[in-house]
Amino acid sequence: MKLKTLRTLPPEALQGKRVLVRVDFNVPLEGGTVKDDTRIRAALPTIQYLVDKGAVVLLMSHLGRPKGRVVPELSLRPVAEHLAHLLGRPVIFVPSLEEAPEHLKTARPGDLYLLENTRFYPGETKNDPEFARKLAALGEVYVNDAFGTAHRAHASTYGVATLLPVRVAGFLMEREVRYLSQVRDHPEPPFTVILGGAKVADKIGVLESLLPKADRCLIGGGMAYTFLKAQGQPIGESLWDEASLEAVQRFLAEYGDRIFLPEDHVVAEEVRAGVPVEIVEDGIPAGKRGVDIGPKTIARFLELMEGNRTVFWNGPMGVFEIPGFENGTLAIARKLRDITRQGAQTITGGGDTVRALHAAGVRDDEITHVSTGGGATLEFLAGKELPGIQVLMEP
Repeated sequence: MKLKTLRTLPPEALQGKRVLVRVDFNVPLEGGTVKDDTRIRAALPTIQYLVDKGAVVLLMSHLGRPKGRVVPELSLRPVAEHLAHLLGRPVIFVPSLEEAPEHLKTARPGDLYLLENTRFYPGETKNDPEFARKLAALGEVYVNDAFGTAHRAHASTYGVATLLPVRVAGFLMEREVRYLSQVRDHPEPPFTVILGGAKVADKIGVLESLLPKADRCLIGGGMAYTFLKAQGQPIGESLWDEASLEAVQRFLAEYGDRIFLPEDHVVAEEVRAGVPVEIVEDGIPAGKRGVDIGPKTIARFLELMEGNRTVFWNGPMGVFEIPGFENGTLAIARKLRDITRQGAQTITGGGDTVRALHAAGVRDDEITHVSTGGGATLEFLAGKELPGIQVLMEP
């Protein structure tokens, strides 16, 4: 099956048509303003294209987890104002679904609207058929550009799409599927996978999918301690995932020659700013916990990243938000930029990973592809069917 995309529609399919666009504007707000607009900027090419083609564009998104009730602090009104600033054109905010039909009565080609938080309605997360029908009544064409929510079968990501005959992926969704499919299905070798973050459980599907194709897998962060525990190494008070120990032992037995673990560690008695740290090798002593990969491991991991044609990175190497615990993560981020410049195909995913890139001074456009998905990215790479994508596939 093939993904149906916006670029395959002829211009007449959009001119003057009401186009419902699911975007992912689930962005952090602070004091009523947008703190990080990465996800908003990622959707701009699709929005601008539709406006230029003379469509009447109604954007839909969720924000936070209001659990089916109106939470004023999670209103998308500040996002509408920020989007208007980015585009240099008006964005009409629609305060409720009930008011949308009245707004659209006077709509002209090129008008742009943003509907209030879809999760203010309990029917959204339940994929309620009646709520989906109300959304579908507002549009003639459906575009999904919200990869980050594609693993959820919600009314605005799945239900409404089944009710409109013309449904396609936006440019961001198309880009996500293209690059992540390359990593999952046919990465150009040499291929290195770099995984970090807290929990092994979140990455088991990715490991099962990518380890058979990878030339090497570099593991840091909290998940490394479960692997080290499986090898019988002392890990002190470090975080580890007992429920995943059996899977980790299986990975080590089958792919042990491809899996590279930390050789030294930055350790501390507590995970907080200002505590003394030390570098240890040959295991972590009792009373200490690992907070970052050590200098020897950093040098080894950077060496293993050289000369690759494809590299996928998800998850920090330590608690990079705390000064003194960030060196491994920032080094990986900057090396990823360097090898991109040398011609490697580099793909990253996950909110913490993106924040790590920015903390290292690496811009999104200095990496081949920065995925906007967290759970969606991991599920896609694990080979799971994502409802928000499957509903856009040609039969």
